[in-house]
Amino acid sequence: MYNYLFSPIKINKLEVKNRIAYPSLGLLYSYDTKLNDKYYNFYKEIAKGGAGIVTVGPVGIDFLGSGFVPLSIASDEAIPSFQKLTKLIKDEGASPWVQLFHAGAYTYPFLINNETPMAPSAVFSKYSKATPREMTIEDIKTVQNAFAEGALRAKTAGFEGVEIIASAGYLITQFLSPLKNERTDEYGGSFENRTRFVRELLGMVREKVGDDYPLGIRMAGNDFVEGSNSDIETPEIAKVYEKCGVDIINVTGGWHESKVPQLPMELPRTGFAYLAGNIKKEVNIPVMASNRITTPDVAEAVIQDGVADMVNLGRVLIADPFWPEKAKNGRAEEIRPCVACSQGCTDEIFNGRPVYCVGNPRAGFEGERNIQMTGNPKKIMVVGAGIAGLEAALTATMAGHSVEIYEKKDDIGGQIKIAAAPPHKQELLEFVRYYRAMIKKYDIPVYLNVEVTTEMIKEIKPDHIIVCEGAKPLMPPMEGINDSSVISSWDVLEKNPRLGKEVAVIGGGAVGLETAFFIAEKGSMNPETVHFLMTYEAIPPERIREHMFRGSSKVTVFEMMEKAGGDVGKSTKWVLMGNLDRFGVTIKTSSKVLSIKDGIVEYETPDGMESKKFDNVVMAAGSKAVQTLSKEVEESGIPYSTVGDCQQPGKMNHAIHGGFLTALEL
Repeated sequence: MYNYLFSPIKINKLEVKNRIAYPSLGLLYSYDTKLNDKYYNFYKEIAKGGAGIVTVGPVGIDFLGSGFVPLSIASDEAIPSFQKLTKLIKDEGASPWVQLFHAGAYTYPFLINNETPMAPSAVFSKYSKATPREMTIEDIKTVQNAFAEGALRAKTAGFEGVEIIASAGYLITQFLSPLKNERTDEYGGSFENRTRFVRELLGMVREKVGDDYPLGIRMAGNDFVEGSNSDIETPEIAKVYEKCGVDIINVTGGWHESKVPQLPMELPRTGFAYLAGNIKKEVNIPVMASNRITTPDVAEAVIQDGVADMVNLGRVLIADPFWPEKAKNGRAEEIRPCVACSQGCTDEIFNGRPVYCVGNPRAGFEGERNIQMTGNPKKIMVVGAGIAGLEAALTATMAGHSVEIYEKKDDIGGQIKIAAAPPHKQELLEFVRYYRAMIKKYDIPVYLNVEVTTEMIKEIKPDHIIVCEGAKPLMPPMEGINDSSVISSWDVLEKNPRLGKEVAVIGGGAVGLETAFFIAEKGSMNPETVHFLMTYEAIPPERIREHMFRGSSKVTVFEMMEKAGGDVGKSTKWVLMGNLDRFGVTIKTSSKVLSIKDGIVEYETPDGMESKKFDNVVMAAGSKAVQTLSKEVEESGIPYSTVGDCQQPGKMNHAIHGGFLTALEL
């Protein structure tokens, strides 16, 4: 199974056991540039799971290019700790690589003691919000040498390959880009001059590490920034890398400041694989594809179809390090999913916090959260088959307890099915797929359409009860709240009712905005029709675009705070707000709704009272915990735990991590 994915590949003289690579991803497991046990445990787990290459990084090569937080290999003192890491990775059967990094203008001044970052030219960076100083020739030679010395240290430390980062908008990309490189000397202007910095750098690295040592580079297949390099120019850049002696090219998407989503659910699976294919057509060395390659089937297809020679599985392996092993052994349905939510990884990095995974409660806690077989097996009753209850049931079963699940509805999944209803959120249903597979694997009894009572509990006589009652929509006391035109956001997302031409959504948090997006898209042109009309040039492209972003309802969101989306993750908020704008959703902030009687929304603004008539009013004012059974159980004296929204409404990580930890404590 997956014969292409699990065939070996040769990179220079190194043979890698399969076509799966874990790429460099910032983790923030230390704030002193040094490795620690958290890093060791994390990378060991990734290697143990079966990846062919495990790339450590990004790793800085000097202070001004990375600062005092990211890992660094800028001095010989770092070699022993990296030697320990490479041994751990090799002992698990993987090939350890390292990515060497310099951010250039993307360096945040606060990370370098408020010094001024340096870059090819003094062009303001939208990413770091700083204007760097232009590098002198001496600076250029110093940085090139730092890369070469860092590569030599990496080789000494036992890394079997070095990757140079020339993507994402970092230093090398800045030299290559006519948008960021305004130099008039031999390092700017023509294509030949703009590639000079990286050509010299690669030559110096190759001289240090030798001809037989694997050297890779990570490049953007398209910068996705207007005025910079597109997929027209990048194949020519790739040819330069090949000529410089690079052994493998790792192709990814655009810059951090790009307005094209690079990682979230909006990007279709393998959505940027074509960028790797575009490069592969022009070079004769192996090429890696990256971004949203999530399942073994799509990974196999990328290689089988000749789009790329290897695949990068980044956040996918954080969600389940054993993805390769499970795929190889025909257990793909048991892979814990990465749903591209960005909440535990990208959002945390942007907030300066260590990476974890919403869907994998062990990610980042590999040395702490381990399931141990119990010496005192208990009969556990789990009430509620939302993701909190499912994770608790699975973990308790794996620990050796006897578990039964009871659910009052006709299927498992709970609120995750509501959360998966808005556009681009369907990937969340992968959690249901996963838990269904694990229930089958461990033969966990599930009783559907059963509402648990205290009498039933007394009959079953469990040793412990895990109550996962969930939450329900909050319908605040307001004039008109019981009118027939009023509906909760949950009912809109779950039942998809027909709505009128003018729809109000009360509440501009994540749920309200996602619901507004769901409503606004209803009735718009679907992708299949777009493809058909484009193929046959049936109508002008601009007319197609109009139909793509015009649904059946005009939506207005009312939010009492000054800004909407306060609880939406930093890395995805701009994507959601952009989509709402495309679909013409009006967002009224600083607008406190006082009445919705007869479909007339009366609201108070800083300028006074206003009102507007709507066909439907959707309430998205939050949710409240359901604690009916938990209170009854508490009074009965039966040992129990509560997990998930019935404790307090929260996000997915509270449910999954809460279920896991509760089961560990049994």
